[in-house]
Amino acid sequence: MATSNPPPLKDDLDIVIPTIRNLDFLEMWRPFFQPYHLIIVQDGDPSKTIKVPNGFDYDLYNRNDINKILGPKASCISFKDSACRCFGYMVSKKKYIFTIDDDCFVAKDPSGKDIDALSQHIRNLLHPATPYFFNTLYDPFSDGADFVRGYPFSLREGIPTAVSHGLWLNIPDYDAPTQLVKPRERNTRYVDAVMTIPKGTLFPMCGMNLAFDRNLIGPAMYFGLMGDGQPIGRYDDMWAGWCVKVICDHLGLGIKTGLPYIWHSKASNPFVNLKKEYKGIFWQEEIIPFFQAISLPKECTTVQLCYIELSKQVKDKLGKIDPYFVKLGDAMVTWIEAWDELNPKDSKKPNGK
Repeated sequence: MATSNPPPLKDDLDIVIPTIRNLDFLEMWRPFFQPYHLIIVQDGDPSKTIKVPNGFDYDLYNRNDINKILGPKASCISFKDSACRCFGYMVSKKKYIFTIDDDCFVAKDPSGKDIDALSQHIRNLLHPATPYFFNTLYDPFSDGADFVRGYPFSLREGIPTAVSHGLWLNIPDYDAPTQLVKPRERNTRYVDAVMTIPKGTLFPMCGMNLAFDRNLIGPAMYFGLMGDGQPIGRYDDMWAGWCVKVICDHLGLGIKTGLPYIWHSKASNPFVNLKKEYKGIFWQEEIIPFFQAISLPKECTTVQLCYIELSKQVKDKLGKIDPYFVKLGDAMVTWIEAWDELNPKDSKKPNGK
């Protein structure tokens, strides 16, 4: 009798989901997610009961749990914002993390077949990245591709992939101004490609369909201070992406973007989003040049050391824009302290190659 292959990385991967509602969306993902352990981070009112479909192995944390586990350091975890998901990264003990929003469903490829997003993320993470020289056939480790003529043989081994950034069909990940001028626009274009983001190039990371190697880059996956009590929202994943990219470039780690696609089912309210994004839209014009100009000293040999150095530069240079960045810089340090308390074995371990 034929036996099916076990799910890839079944014992080495956690799925992190931030939510304020019942997780009925998991029914569509059951064929792909059920073998894995879920970490659900409940945002908002901790007295509300979140229902999870039967048959899933999960831990659920609400704000009371976060306060109990982290104590005073819980101040670094955002409240009333999907940035709370990064608490799940901290308490996980697995090597890999996949995170997805609760309004994301299984997409179909052009042939009509359901896309196993998790499997594609795992493939991306388990194959090397090539940030130092662009391959015109995109990911040379994909089926039917290889390094093209003229690609240096000395670079073909690649480097470890730390992050796999997936995309979305249907509702694009737009900011509020773009939502307002293109309210009916939908992404129907499926591009069958994965590429490594080149060294020295930043990108806007979206947290709704994202996977990463927690051992390689986990301590930098801090989604910042957003939401309740903060002057900005909807920049949590992008902040993490800018920090992560600078650190990956420094430590010799790669980031891939492209496949897999998920189906993003609903657009958030552009007027609500504009209120959250308003300051960020102006601040990003100075934040991005700041990250483009950052140089980390060679003594920064771990993600934690890189991140502490980043926090100092955030306070020193971005603090001149607004006092919020001084507060954010302090929260970055608190995040690392909390991470190392819960993950003491990781604090001294060199990252990258």
